[in-house]
Amino acid sequence: MDNAASLPIPGESEESRRALRKAVRMRAHLRDRGTTRFEIEVVDLSVTGFRAQTSFTLWPGTTVWLTLPGLAGLEAVVAWRDKYRYGCAFSKPLHPAVFDHIVALGNS
Repeated sequence: MDNAASLPIPGESEESRRALRKAVRMRAHLRDRGTTRFEIEVVDLSVTGFRAQTSFTLWPGTTVWLTLPGLAGLEAVVAWRDKYRYGCAFSKPLHPAVFDHIVALGNS
């Protein structure tokens, strides 16, 4: 069952989502400007963004770079924060083949 994709996201209705989300569970790294990278858990992904959990504090509007195994850093902006959960929007949408590859990694 796709539980992560059914969790409510602050400030966003189902109708306002621009892209299909896929539930994943994968460790990744994130960094913002001038900060060393830190570990996060990506819990869902779309071609336009991702949702993650981390104990590191980030603020909406912050530019970050997501590093996934085998891929170059992906630039994104923190869109919302709810305690330790974050939603981030990619600066450029993922190519569908890259999206499929990441989803496969996250579900293996």
